[in-house]
Amino acid sequence: MIAARVFKVLSAAALFYACPATAQQPVDLELVLAVDISSSVSTDEYNLQMGGLADAFRDPKVAAAIRASGDLGVAVALIQWSENRLQFVSVDWALLHDRASASAFADEIASAPRLVVNGGGTAIGGALKFSTAQIEENEYYGLRSVIDISGDGRTNQGWSDWPLRDAAVARGITINGLAILNDQPYLDNYYRANVIGGPGAFVMTTMDFRSYAQAILAKLIREIAGMPVAALEETAQ
Repeated sequence: MIAARVFKVLSAAALFYACPATAQQPVDLELVLAVDISSSVSTDEYNLQMGGLADAFRDPKVAAAIRASGDLGVAVALIQWSENRLQFVSVDWALLHDRASASAFADEIASAPRLVVNGGGTAIGGALKFSTAQIEENEYYGLRSVIDISGDGRTNQGWSDWPLRDAAVARGITINGLAILNDQPYLDNYYRANVIGGPGAFVMTTMDFRSYAQAILAKLIREIAGMPVAALEETAQ
């Protein structure tokens, strides 16, 4: 335990001195939340996604996951994506350390407008490319970098997914997926083959948007802290 802690401190220090002259701030995790707003997502379904994400960041178990991830904090941003060239930063990068900062981020999510009303096609590859750029160009330098992408359909427009998945993984980024199965019941298999990648990558599923909130809460806890919900119950209280 002591050896692991010492290794983490030394790793953080090494990253700090390895950062470029722009002096990026070391963090335990850089996390992009990439949310589908394509034409298959109705206004009610969009609201269910935003409400579920906001509720998750207000949950004490997510605050516990943030604390469990390390002492440097979690840098997180929210993007909305649709067609190949329709990706937008919805909530800009914020550094979360505790329940108060997570709750403030939740407020930003809850008030975020839908940036493309007539959503258009589904371009997961475009979302991955845009998310990778957000990680590479922000002011933080993460011990881990994760793209959390959720959606209810396969790519039907734009670039192929897997080359952009592989490019992100080659840069040290892990991609996790949340497949919403309301329209395509085997979408999780598509995500496994074409979308997710990197160390510890995983896919979670939810049957529809109404159960999105429960799924995204479990997913965030797993990717922020790297441990199941049950392991954080005591810490969260």
